Amino acid sequence: MSATVHHLGRKATPSLEPLMALVASDMNHVNSVILNRMQSEIPLIPELAGHLIAGGGKRMRPMLTLAAAKLIGYEGDRHFKLAAAVEFIHTATLLHDDVVDGSDLRRGKKTANLVFGNPATVLVGDFLFSRAFELMVEDGSLKVLKILSSASAVIAEGEVNQLTAQRKIDTSEDRYLDIIGSKTAALFAAASRISAVVAERDEETEMALDSYGHNLGIAFQLVDDAIDYSSDSATMGKEAGDDFREGKVTLPVILAYARGNEEERKFWKDAVIGHKVTEDDLGFANILLKKTGAIDDTISRARHYGQRAIDALGIFPSGKARAAMTEAVEFAISRAY
Repeated sequence: MSATVHHLGRKATPSLEPLMALVASDMNHVNSVILNRMQSEIPLIPELAGHLIAGGGKRMRPMLTLAAAKLIGYEGDRHFKLAAAVEFIHTATLLHDDVVDGSDLRRGKKTANLVFGNPATVLVGDFLFSRAFELMVEDGSLKVLKILSSASAVIAEGEVNQLTAQRKIDTSEDRYLDIIGSKTAALFAAASRISAVVAERDEETEMALDSYGHNLGIAFQLVDDAIDYSSDSATMGKEAGDDFREGKVTLPVILAYARGNEEERKFWKDAVIGHKVTEDDLGFANILLKKTGAIDDTISRARHYGQRAIDALGIFPSGKARAAMTEAVEFAISRAY
C-alpha cells in the first residue's frame, strides 16, 4: 500500500485522458465485440443501436472494467466481453430512459426515440439487454452473472423509484440517494468489481473495487444533477434544465426547497408539478438555487463521495492504473466548474 494521499481539488485541470490512454488498446477489443454483437439481420436494430453507441459517449463504465483489470495485474482477455456487456446494459437503460423521459437530446444528438419512435427504441433496448446476457453466459462465471444481473435489476428498481418520486416535492435526501445509488452507482460498482472476479482475487479486492465504482457513480450523478441547472446543452449533451422541466426532484431542488421561505417553497411545489416550465421560471429556479447554496452543497457532497472512491483505491499499489482511476474521479467532479 502506498503512503500517497490524494485529495480532491489539488489538480487544476483533471482529465479523463490518462484513463483513456491506459485502456486504449484493450478498448479496441471491446469496441470490436460491441460492433459485432449489435449486428442483426433486422437492419433497424444495428441502425438504432449504432445511433447511440456511435454517438460520442465516453464509455466510462467499460473503461472502469478495463482499468480495474490493469490495477490488479490481470493479463487474460475475459474482461473484454464483460466490458462490452456492461456497455450494452448501460446503452439499453439509456434507450429506455429517453422514452420514459421524452428526451430530445442525448450526447448533443437527437435521441433515438425522436428519430426512430418509442416502440422501436424500447425493443432495441431489450435486444441490447439480451446481448449483454449472452456475453455473460459465454464467460461462464456464475459469480459474474450474479453481479451483473443483480446490477441490472437494481438499475430497473432505481428507475421505477425515480419515476414514482417524480413531481413529488417531499422526496427526501435519503430517498434521492437511494435512487441514484441504484440507477447510476450500481453499474459503476459492478463494472469495477467484475475484473477482480475473473482475475480470481480475494474478497477485499473485489469490495474495494466495488466501493470505488459505487462512490464514483454517486459523485458522477450528483454532479450531473448540479450541472443540469448550471451548464448548457453543448457542455452536457442534453438540454439545460431538462430535470426542471420533467419535474425531477434532484438534490439541488431538495436542498433549495428545504431552505426556502414560504413563497419560494410554493414556487418549487408549482414547478415540480409542471406549472413553471418557461425559461424565466428556469432562471428564477437558478436564482433560488444560488441563494440557498443548493448547487454548491450538491457539489460538496459529490466531492465527499469522490474522496471515498479515491480512498477505496488505497489498498492498491501506486502506478499508472491507480493514478488514472484517481484522476477519473477528479475529472467527474471538475465537470461542475
